[in-house]
Amino acid sequence: MTTSTMDVFRFHHTPFYCEENVYLLCKKLCSDGIANAEGSDLFVVFISNERKQAYIKKGGIPPLVWDLDSSLPFPSPLPSYVSETIRPSFQLFSDYNRLFRVVHAPIFLRCFASDRRHMKDSGGNWIEEPPQHEPIVAEDGAVHNLNEYINISVADAITDVTTSSVKDAIFTEKHGVVIKENQLEKLVCQLSSLE
Repeated sequence: MTTSTMDVFRFHHTPFYCEENVYLLCKKLCSDGIANAEGSDLFVVFISNERKQAYIKKGGIPPLVWDLDSSLPFPSPLPSYVSETIRPSFQLFSDYNRLFRVVHAPIFLRCFASDRRHMKDSGGNWIEEPPQHEPIVAEDGAVHNLNEYINISVADAITDVTTSSVKDAIFTEKHGVVIKENQLEKLVCQLSSLE
């Protein structure tokens, strides 16, 4: 992949439906030949914490970040993206420290499901209007497993991203691995060197 800026409007985006947007982005990158046909050169990253309230400033080729919600160039080189959106030097209260769930895109595309129940209030009314496309159903027939991806705990975070078991888990586990923010660039660079 190159670092040239692309038109973000080529890609489907429904506000407030980030996970579905990422799912469709991966599919389009594969179908358009920007990524490998099966998505083996893509990784999906969920950013959250135990409070599900992560602060993010919206705002060799290094790995690229394809963030439809960012105001940065699309795609952005990983170091610029981390510096401008993650902002590791920005001090947060410990309750808001970000964790990252890294999932290999081919696994995510097979296993992720969302029937959008998380976007309805207790009366069954939409909190935000849903996308026009059908809800995403996993290959195994699961209709909703979003919480399995966004429920992230410090206790789940691995301590050493350099071990082969971490790389094995990313390429085989449905939910990938959870890492701390200071490990993100190192892990992504290691994964990029495997391609």
